Amino acid sequence: MTRPLLPLALALLAPLPALAQDRPVLTVYTYSSFVPDWGPGPRVKAGFEAVCGCTLELVGLDDGVGILNRLRLEGERTPADVALGMTTDLIPELKATGLFAPSGADLSGLAVPGGFEDDIFVPFDYSWLAFVYDSEAVEDPATSLAALIAGDPDEKIVIQDARTSTPGLGLLLWMKALYGEEAGGKWAELSPRILTVTPGWSEAYGLFTNGEAPIVLSYTTSPAYHMIEEGTDRYRAMEFSEGHYTQVEIAGRLAGSDQPELARQFLQYMLSQEVQALLPVTNWTLPAVELEEPLPEAFSRLAQPKAALSIDPEEIAANRAAWTREWLQAIGR
Repeated sequence: MTRPLLPLALALLAPLPALAQDRPVLTVYTYSSFVPDWGPGPRVKAGFEAVCGCTLELVGLDDGVGILNRLRLEGERTPADVALGMTTDLIPELKATGLFAPSGADLSGLAVPGGFEDDIFVPFDYSWLAFVYDSEAVEDPATSLAALIAGDPDEKIVIQDARTSTPGLGLLLWMKALYGEEAGGKWAELSPRILTVTPGWSEAYGLFTNGEAPIVLSYTTSPAYHMIEEGTDRYRAMEFSEGHYTQVEIAGRLAGSDQPELARQFLQYMLSQEVQALLPVTNWTLPAVELEEPLPEAFSRLAQPKAALSIDPEEIAANRAAWTREWLQAIGR
């Protein structure tokens, strides 16, 4: 008659579930649009917490360059265990902080433009920069960056700050890749069209969707959001004959983290099929690994760059300060 009592006895001997306050906390710095309900953050948090026995704390900062700026200010005192949302353009500067440790992640399944080899950072998605326009307000969308620059100054554009935002920095690099020493003059020519320069992508896109300007700097993949979530192709990406600047987003773990194994697990989790399938329909980017299931049909209707532009990250690190000063002087803001 003892057998029926065995399950009860085992249950009494089993360790009690850890209380929430007893769980280790993994703190992740990221950009602000990753965190809201409509972004990937809440589902990434729920999915990782289901397997890690930890609490994932997402801290939303202005934008990707802002994460680097914040880490430089905090140094080794930073409470962050992981930083997520910078781009490959910033890798030399991120490494120069001395704050990052080898990821320990398996990158063998990566499928990002141009390939990727690095033991510190983990690419988790990518897209190409594009000017997205409201087709009900823009009758003749530009087919080249040159045409956009020379366009009607009354048809306004919202861009992001190159000092804080990765798309803002990406546009600075896009101009430099195409115009080199003449980039300052091209910025001055574009300046009358710029309605405002926002700290990050979220503010700029909000102004665009609120009708404050008919054109915004965003990504070739941004129209997929409107097609899938709103059922409209009203918002489209201009396709430029010169090509589009490539932006690969990365994450890395901090060397001073007191949760190094959780940080490594999180970086690997970002490359899982679960997260990679989530990013295209929440972060509105393309996956960094091949997906087992095809992307939604709307992605087949997105602009496909004729050329993928980039600048060597070492050249960017050596010149970013000077190029940023040139940009500030040219746009007069």
